[in-house]
Amino acid sequence: MSAPTQSAFHGVDIPDADVIANCMHCGLCLPHCPTYALTGLEKSSPRGRIRLIKAVAEGEMAMTEGFVDEMNFCLDCQACETACPAGVQYGSLVESARAQIFESEHESTLSRVVKKVVLRWVFIDHRRLKALARVLRLYQNSGLQRFVQKTGLLKFIWPRLHDIQPLAPRVSKQFSSDQLAETMKPEGKPRFRVGLLTGCLMDVAFADVNVDTAKLLLQQGCEVVVPKTQGCCGSLQAHNGDRSTAREMARTLIGVFDAEKVDFIVMNSAGCGAFMKEYGHLFDDDDPLADRAKAVCAKVKDITEFLTETGIRPLEVPARPNSPFEGKRVTYHDACHLVHSQKISRQPRELLRSIPGIEFIELPESTWCCGSAGIYNIVRYDDSMKLLQRKIEKIKSIRPDIIVTGNPGCLIQIQHGLAMEGLEVELLHTASFLRMAYEG
Repeated sequence: MSAPTQSAFHGVDIPDADVIANCMHCGLCLPHCPTYALTGLEKSSPRGRIRLIKAVAEGEMAMTEGFVDEMNFCLDCQACETACPAGVQYGSLVESARAQIFESEHESTLSRVVKKVVLRWVFIDHRRLKALARVLRLYQNSGLQRFVQKTGLLKFIWPRLHDIQPLAPRVSKQFSSDQLAETMKPEGKPRFRVGLLTGCLMDVAFADVNVDTAKLLLQQGCEVVVPKTQGCCGSLQAHNGDRSTAREMARTLIGVFDAEKVDFIVMNSAGCGAFMKEYGHLFDDDDPLADRAKAVCAKVKDITEFLTETGIRPLEVPARPNSPFEGKRVTYHDACHLVHSQKISRQPRELLRSIPGIEFIELPESTWCCGSAGIYNIVRYDDSMKLLQRKIEKIKSIRPDIIVTGNPGCLIQIQHGLAMEGLEVELLHTASFLRMAYEG
């Protein structure tokens, strides 16, 4: 096999002609690709997009509107990587293509606004994010949101905003960064010193999950460190093409956690965890931060990964009569960046099955994307809803009482689907489920 051709897309290697030829004959990724399932078109499959990326990178094809559309149509769920016998790193390819698109501004107005204003202006400054979250909280709690939804005013002003408004998460009553102490110590001698990423969306909209994660870690005998100077990890920016902003956000976060001298950095957001584990690839070897970046990303663990792989087990689970989940049918949805990017699937299931009194049932197509995919459900709303409907149909087929998952985007998306169908199914983050189960 000849050496790979060096890509024009930010130094990422494009598979050579032999690899692409093998992809054409293989096709094992096709049944696992949600967008190919929607269209049946080769160009909307992983191998089709690789050919497009190669053609643009080598100057055989211009960066057309169709090329841009295909790169953004991709969910970057990376299910194809799990299926690929050759180990082609498709996710890196499509994200590098998006970076080239972002810099050349070959995108729709909505995409540019969302990516440049929301991802670059709002999320890069945590104080600004919290200020805007307070405004949104006022809108949600004042009754104005209910009035707008009931009257359908947005249908006439901005129909697309009317569609996506229900996908806005409920802002927490109190942000986790304002609730959690910077250092929390367990009873007795700590077994580990653990850093906790409060994040951006997790901090302002899923504060309860961050608090539950901290309590869970304290239960495990960990000293929990929550640096007040931390901010967003940069994953949303990187996955949507803004690599330079993502790199600067990573640079800041590396400095924060490196200074804390923690044993592990525990994550409760699949997308954040997947990206932080890639910090070592963000910086060239001659960058002064390269070694520190590799050291930090080596400490990153998803909460379920941490609980199962460090040898720590939950404290004694309450007797069955005290369990809030006694007799409940519980299922688990695999977040894409947990199961495909981080290869974490066994660990959460082991922990759920360890809870007495529940009936654990597998969700059909549990690894199939729900359609959230970062900001995908905003910029590709119609495609996102088609994928969500498929997920909801699988949920209806097993009639669970509780759905557990490990990513905020999945929680928002699936909750929206349950509400549209009028399904009374409880939806919980894995950390919250485990905290409630262990405390009784």
